[in-house]
Amino acid sequence: MSVRIPRPFLILPLAILAGCASSGAPRSSGKATPEVNALYDRMNQASKGYEASIDQARRGDTPEAARSRKQALDQLKDASARCALTLGCDQQRFAAVFDRLLRLKDGSFIEGEDADDTEQEAEVGAQPGDASKSLVVGALPQAQRSVTMLKGQQFSDLMVMNGPVKAALEMWLTQLRPNLMDAYVNYQMLRYKMWPAYKKADLPEALLFGIMAKESGGKVHAVSRSGASGPLQFMYATGLRFGLSNTDGFDQRFDPAMAAMANAEYIDEQLGVFNNNLELTLAAYNAGEGRMRRLAAANPGAGFYDPQIYGQMSAETRDYVPMVLAAAWLFLHPDSYHLNWPKIDGQPGQIVLKRPASLAELTVCLGSAQGMSEGWFRTLRNLNPRLDPQMSQPVGTRLDVPRQLEKAYAATCTDGPWPILASDLHNAVKIVAPPPPAATSAALANGPSPSAAKSPSRASRQYTVRRGDTLVGIARKSSCADVEDIARLNGLKGHHLTVGQAIRVPVCR
Repeated sequence: MSVRIPRPFLILPLAILAGCASSGAPRSSGKATPEVNALYDRMNQASKGYEASIDQARRGDTPEAARSRKQALDQLKDASARCALTLGCDQQRFAAVFDRLLRLKDGSFIEGEDADDTEQEAEVGAQPGDASKSLVVGALPQAQRSVTMLKGQQFSDLMVMNGPVKAALEMWLTQLRPNLMDAYVNYQMLRYKMWPAYKKADLPEALLFGIMAKESGGKVHAVSRSGASGPLQFMYATGLRFGLSNTDGFDQRFDPAMAAMANAEYIDEQLGVFNNNLELTLAAYNAGEGRMRRLAAANPGAGFYDPQIYGQMSAETRDYVPMVLAAAWLFLHPDSYHLNWPKIDGQPGQIVLKRPASLAELTVCLGSAQGMSEGWFRTLRNLNPRLDPQMSQPVGTRLDVPRQLEKAYAATCTDGPWPILASDLHNAVKIVAPPPPAATSAALANGPSPSAAKSPSRASRQYTVRRGDTLVGIARKSSCADVEDIARLNGLKGHHLTVGQAIRVPVCR
């Protein structure tokens, strides 16, 4: 039996520059020495050289711009590494310069930037232990880690914020504040199902929350247009690689406990691949580990925010990594940002149905019990992901609920007017069929809108699934349907396909 060495408690990246990741040199309170001033001069020269490369790119001299950029970055990294070993040199200056260069508005000129929405599915068929992984480990030597292994209370005194993370913090605290609060409530209700897997893997709870907040907001049944599903948004092939299959018609990506276990295994595996670089690991989760391995191998020692990596990421991935980190940081330090998390009692409980009821009916009869002004529908769905919320469950069915609802159920849902009202409304839902689509007078007068012209029609063609096919790939070949259209047409709740399977694909009329 092998002995597992516990992973130190990861929270967030400390260093911005790879050369600054090693322990800092002793500080001197006196005047800067000639050696230190020389390093600062080299830092300023490198900054000017990088800005000059942007001007060259604007003029269309791309090859020369690339050479100038590389020379400037090499100079900046070298000076930063020497600063770490020089008495009295302030590494924060280098971090600030690098931060400014990252946020130059015209920094997107770097070649290779393209959209990549394949997420983890880029690695269909990839297995742990691929030869390319050892190449990446060699490209990220131990002395140049961009993740500092520290306990949370120590890290709060040492963290250096960069521009993207600060921008993400502002986004969570302003426009996305309602989403953040909903994610926190959902997570607290799901915590007893999800946190054990992360705890067992010695991974920080804040990281789990950050990923979930960005991926789904804690909505267990979330499905993206690309087919990523569940609270942690696994692509089907990647989920399958980590034990999330389709059993008895249920897609296990929607199971919060199983999804958390698979996510912990994935993060643990990729931290090993990227030498504990959390940012590159998160980028791999979003953009595909294959792409990140290639970029890391081509840019030895470069961290995620190094322009040689950052500039080749899609806008989605450049947003994803700092958003996850910012949500994790807020989870740990709400008071520092004038943020008050609601007090949530997520202790696990169960009820046994005394009368037939669906999750929808229970939501109606529970109302705003225990002060939940938004109702209990989301929580009931999240804790019972295998159940159709509109399907009535028989007497004796056991349902997972927060413990605080056990008494509320007994008081309001077993007898009296509320379950009768809930049943009456539910029966009305079952007998009312949605009206057929009808052309409006405006549509008749003006013709179909561009979006209507491309909406899925009832006409379809048969397609036989081949090896390597995914719903995402099949949908991309159709101008009339997306992943969910095809899934609904064929009753594919888990987006599961088998070779030789005949499915219907919508076609335009």
